Amino acid sequence: MKFIDSLIIDVEGGLGGNGCCSFRREAYVPRGGPNGGNGGNGGNVILEGDDSKTTLLDLTYNAIYKAKRGVHGKGSDLHGRRGEDILLKVPVGTMIYDTETEELIADITKKGEQVVVAAGGRGGRGNASFVSSTHRAPREFTNGVPGEKKRLRLELKLIADVGIIGMPNAGKSTFISAVSAAKPKVADYPFTTLVPHLGVVRGALGEPFVLADMPGLVEGAHEGTGLGMRFLRHIERTRVLVHFVDSSDYDSGMVERYKMIRNELDKYGLSVSDKSELVAATKTDAAMPENLAEFEEFIKQEGKTLFKICSLTKEGVKELLDAAEKILAETEKQNEEDLGAAGE
Repeated sequence: MKFIDSLIIDVEGGLGGNGCCSFRREAYVPRGGPNGGNGGNGGNVILEGDDSKTTLLDLTYNAIYKAKRGVHGKGSDLHGRRGEDILLKVPVGTMIYDTETEELIADITKKGEQVVVAAGGRGGRGNASFVSSTHRAPREFTNGVPGEKKRLRLELKLIADVGIIGMPNAGKSTFISAVSAAKPKVADYPFTTLVPHLGVVRGALGEPFVLADMPGLVEGAHEGTGLGMRFLRHIERTRVLVHFVDSSDYDSGMVERYKMIRNELDKYGLSVSDKSELVAATKTDAAMPENLAEFEEFIKQEGKTLFKICSLTKEGVKELLDAAEKILAETEKQNEEDLGAAGE
C-alpha cells in the first residue's frame, strides 16, 4: 500500500433545498390557506478517525468531496428531506488545516472521533412559515443556502507508543519484524525503509503497545535532507524513543553517530528531543569490541543504560521491550494522576 501522509482536498457541504409556495384548494377546506413546506438542509462533509488506517491514500481518488443537497419543500406542508452526509474515514493522528487561513480545524486523535469540515446549507422556508395574524396568505418563500466550501490540508502524524530511530541500516526494520507481525523491507543497503511501519507487541505486563519503525535519519534531516523532514513529524506522536546505533559499522564511531541523531532531534524542536529515550547497540554479533566499549562508557556518563541487542538471535530483545513497556506504564500512571489533580 502506498504511504500518503500529506494531502490537499476540496470539500463542499450540500446545497439546502428550496422552500415551496403552495395553497390548499380542497373543496372541503373553507378559504384554503398556505401549505408550502420548508426545504431540507444540505448534507455535511464529516471526517472520522479510523485506527485501522495508516495512510491517507483512500482520499486521493476524488478531486472534490461534495455532500448531497437537501430535497425541496412541497405542498401539503411536506418538508424536504435532509441531504445525505459524506463520511470520510482518516487515520487516527490526522491534523486538518484550512489552506486559506492556515487555521488548525481539528486534530483527530481517537477512533470514532468525528469532525464536520464542511457544513451543509440551511433549507429554504416555505410560504406556510410566513403566516401571521396580519399576513394570512403569504406568497413569500426562500431558496436554500449553499453549503460551506473549503480547501483542506490533511497531515498525518502516526500515533505510536514507541518510535524506533537511528541512521539508515541500523537494524530497525529487522528488529520490528522480529518482535511483531510487521514485515518491512530488509536489505543490506541504505534507505530500505521509505515509509514508517507499525507493529503491535504484547509486553510482559500483558498490555499491547505499538512500535513505529521510522525511516533512517541522516545529517541535515531537520532541513529536509534524506527522508528526515518528511518523517520526523511522526516521532512527535510517540511517547518513548528507542535509539538504535549500529555496532557493526566500522567506518565511523558509535558516539559520533549517536550525537548526530540527537543533534537533528534538538534542531527539529517541538519537544521531540525531550522524550524518554532508550539506547540500543544493534548487530552485536558482528560488533567491533573497542567501539562498543567506548560507546557503552559514553552512554553510562550520560546517565543511561545501553542495551546490547541482536535481532537475529533475539539477544537482549526482551530486556529492551520490557524497559520500554515500563516507561510506558509510568507515563500512563503519571497522566492519570495529572488528570485526577486537574479534576479536583
